[in-house]
Amino acid sequence: METGEAAPAATPARRTAPVRRALRELALVGALFLAYKLGRLAVAGRVSTAVANGEAVWHLERLIHLPGEAAVQHPLLAHDLLVHLANSYYAYVHFPATAVCLVWLYLRHPVHYQWTRRMLATLTAGALALHFLVPLAPPRLTALTGLLDTGRRYGPAVYGPPDTDALSNQYAAMPSLHVGWALAVAIALIAVTGGRLWWLWLAHPLITLLVVVGTGNHYWLDGVVAAAMLILVLLVLPRPVTAARRVDVPGPRPAGWPDPEPPGQQVAHRPVPTVDAGGVR
Repeated sequence: METGEAAPAATPARRTAPVRRALRELALVGALFLAYKLGRLAVAGRVSTAVANGEAVWHLERLIHLPGEAAVQHPLLAHDLLVHLANSYYAYVHFPATAVCLVWLYLRHPVHYQWTRRMLATLTAGALALHFLVPLAPPRLTALTGLLDTGRRYGPAVYGPPDTDALSNQYAAMPSLHVGWALAVAIALIAVTGGRLWWLWLAHPLITLLVVVGTGNHYWLDGVVAAAMLILVLLVLPRPVTAARRVDVPGPRPAGWPDPEPPGQQVAHRPVPTVDAGGVR
């Protein structure tokens, strides 16, 4: 009996292709983040307006009975370790956590990866537009709040002195993309994972919200506005089509993405067997 030819061994280039594609996509997200940073610099320079807007937000929060940001910062200040951990979370978790999520989605759930990337890009573009329309000083730069700049006081610090900082626009607090991106990551992970513990993914945006408020980098309303903008994005953005509900979408597909099934072979629900006098049918 003749045996069929053995399948050709995968070449090193083919084995590393998924990793190279993932790195390209990660570079694309990094470029998006850099463009956002440069865009924030382009709308810098309206300090007096930003401070006045910060005071207005603080008064609005008191008017609608939101707890003061000091209610989060004061307990942190009682423990140097907690302050340092909060500053570190603010400085080191935001972008790496998003990048790790995107790489994992790209490798394991490419359809949801595309959806998540579009969600982040749209949210970031909307945030940049709002930064231009409403410059806002964070609580740590609004004397009315009485909050400390915990990054500069305890470290690690993300920003330099605001009057000499040429690398970032510190007067663009609304919305909080730390909160917006963290919530987008949680939503993406909830969409692709199951089980009764799905709600644990919400710990990341919740901790992020407490951190950005406690460190004096954002008001409560900065996080609320980011969440509201993300909801609008989700309402507009088409939902991902998974294998269970795939349709034949025309147009080219990125390299490495699964091809749609030929017409007539889409996944269908199998009828449930029934039993009658003649047996199973």
